[in-house]
Amino acid sequence: ARWCALKLLITGASGLYGSKLAKMALSQNIDVYSCDVQELSVYGKFIKVNISDKRLVEDSFLEIKPDVVVHAATLTDVDKCETNKGLAWKINVDGTKNIVDAAKKQQAFLVYISTDYVFSGDKGQYKETDKPEPINYYGYTKLKAEELVENGSDSYCISRPSVIYGSTPAAGKVNFVLWVIDKLRKGERIKIVDDQWNSPTLNTSLAEMTLEVIDRRLTGIFHLCGATRINRLNFAQSIAKTFDLDSGLIDPVKSSDFSWPAKRPMDSSLDTSKAQQLLKAKPLELDLALERLKKELSS
Repeated sequence: ARWCALKLLITGASGLYGSKLAKMALSQNIDVYSCDVQELSVYGKFIKVNISDKRLVEDSFLEIKPDVVVHAATLTDVDKCETNKGLAWKINVDGTKNIVDAAKKQQAFLVYISTDYVFSGDKGQYKETDKPEPINYYGYTKLKAEELVENGSDSYCISRPSVIYGSTPAAGKVNFVLWVIDKLRKGERIKIVDDQWNSPTLNTSLAEMTLEVIDRRLTGIFHLCGATRINRLNFAQSIAKTFDLDSGLIDPVKSSDFSWPAKRPMDSSLDTSKAQQLLKAKPLELDLALERLKKELSS
């Protein structure tokens, strides 16, 4: 048989993670189809798809016949999910159902990008085997989507990252790290909470780990995130240190100082030992990840 390139379809391809994955996949001679509602910072062949339109999803999959689908499209705005539950359900749950059904028809391997917010945040360092108990609607919709993937797919991997950041603003949004750098460079003071813990994830690292999962067809649930558990304040201070900026401009505050519509898990950090053991592309410690980001920003 004639050798042909792997066909990879990515939803949410203009996002921070999706665009990085597409770019890296192209460099490995993978045939990339980037699906999104708008053509912003998209690599590969752009396909305009609204994932909550079942017919549109089916037609696109029928036309492309993907071997692998990475489903990263999601409404990530935690507060918007809380205040507009109908929209959150339509995109995060109904949209995922459409992707799951279409991927199954094509017998494609499905990688679903979930979140650390499926956990309550009561204890932190969650393992893949720990029971999810979301405390906000965003986390709830992502958990429902995980269940659709598990129950409706023949061949799948669920990936849970945490606080994704990277060197380029994607889909018109600036991520936490770029925001911190920008504010501190301008000499502006910033307030950062010191009582919320996560496992911040460099998009390049997440894309590398995903490509290995695809290559090896690893199935099940994986915590593909940064290897460091850290609170937001210390994260911001680490950014300041890496980029030689003044950490004295960072003021610690408590989550209770903000009145967000959605509750935040206090410690949704993830245990990465499964990924550390199984993957060649290991989850990165924060200082290494930030050094890598610095290189990316300077090149």
